[in-house]
Amino acid sequence: MVQLVRSILLARLIAPEIFGFYSFVSSFVIITSSLPIFGMASALLNRVPESEGEEPLRVHFTLSLMFNIVWAIVIALIGTKAFQQNEQWVLWFILATQFIDNMVITSRTLLIRQVIFRRIVIVDTISVVLSTISALLLAWKGFGIIGLVSTDVMTALVALLGFLVIRPPWKPRLGWSTRIVRYLLDFGYRTFFGNLVGQLLDYVDNLWTGQFLGNTALGYYSRAYTFSSYPRKVLAYPLNAVASGTYAELKNNPKQLSKAFFRVNAFLVRTGFMMAGLLALIAPEFIYLIIGKQWLPMLTAFRLLLLFTLLDPMRSTIASLFIAVGKPEKILLARLTQLGVLICGIFLLGNIWGISGVAIAVDLMVLTGIVILLSQARVYVQFSIPRLFFVPTLALIIGMCLARLAIMIPGILGSYWYTAIVKTIVFTMVYVAIEYILERNHIPIFIGMLTQLLPQKYSQRSINTDT
Repeated sequence: MVQLVRSILLARLIAPEIFGFYSFVSSFVIITSSLPIFGMASALLNRVPESEGEEPLRVHFTLSLMFNIVWAIVIALIGTKAFQQNEQWVLWFILATQFIDNMVITSRTLLIRQVIFRRIVIVDTISVVLSTISALLLAWKGFGIIGLVSTDVMTALVALLGFLVIRPPWKPRLGWSTRIVRYLLDFGYRTFFGNLVGQLLDYVDNLWTGQFLGNTALGYYSRAYTFSSYPRKVLAYPLNAVASGTYAELKNNPKQLSKAFFRVNAFLVRTGFMMAGLLALIAPEFIYLIIGKQWLPMLTAFRLLLLFTLLDPMRSTIASLFIAVGKPEKILLARLTQLGVLICGIFLLGNIWGISGVAIAVDLMVLTGIVILLSQARVYVQFSIPRLFFVPTLALIIGMCLARLAIMIPGILGSYWYTAIVKTIVFTMVYVAIEYILERNHIPIFIGMLTQLLPQKYSQRSINTDT
């Protein structure tokens, strides 16, 4: 929520071309950031003798340090050729912050493995608040690109202090064991290519847009992507973080694993469809009234990317399932197919329709991945596709149609505030009513999952009831 407010205010203070340049440099660095990680964090989550105790943590940290040094040197050398001299300082800062983010993964993974999220939440919250303050102050003073870079710097510094310096959950130490090295690299090898392709899926559209359509177009596209992604950031990210540890704990209990898998994804689909549908309806009003009318050129791309927002959280939670059951290589086939669809799509559609064509390519990519991943997941969990999608899809379609009809009432059209209020009220009431009528027996389960995202003292009753 803090990031949403920050994004709105920064959009009012910083020009699209500055956002575009920052997004291009960030994508240039992050698209290869999975190389030094080599999928080894997933090996620590997998519960086997080689991942238990102190020694695997030391070996993981040692390998990460070695790989990250080599990666940073290579990216720095390539960056000197890819960017002009007066632009390179942005690259150095983003590269340094990504190096720090990679080095705290050992401690962060240990907390996820232990299903202890309090420190992660505290670190993430502090970093978001401090980076928001720094970015807004610098942007307000006219230092737009410095303000954007400061968000990375603040995030990296807080992560360094929170995970490695101030009462760390694990004190960094070097270590070596041929047996554990072999296990980490072998498991990491099976997840590495999937993670690398995943990075390409997330950032190749930014690189293509910046390279072929320019920084201004990338600025519009990056903001459309950012604002369309907030529905999944608010609910999907924290739920997926918890789900990964839950799947690992239940991997030897197929019945409970299937139940957890269905509940998580059903919750994501129902909340995601509601939030994305509402945003699609009020997109013109949201851009004009909240972000600023200078961002109206991103309207079509913003609406199209909401389909990606609907389904992408499922892609993440299914990937967590395969990692939990020790089959990370299953992710690779789906992601390679998605990458082929995305690259073909952005070259064909992006050249015709600009950033809207890139958004369509992204939608086609995520649809392809969901179909493949769900078919593969059936080997490990049992679930019903109609039960998963029918009711929220019906509620989405009827709610959007009635909301569009409602604004035809005399006196509504012509005012952005009136149309936004009417569409919000009608769509929300219709969507919730259909969900309640058709799935009222499941409502307590979803409410219980929602309350488990709250602090423990508020959610204990629902946890006990669900158990």
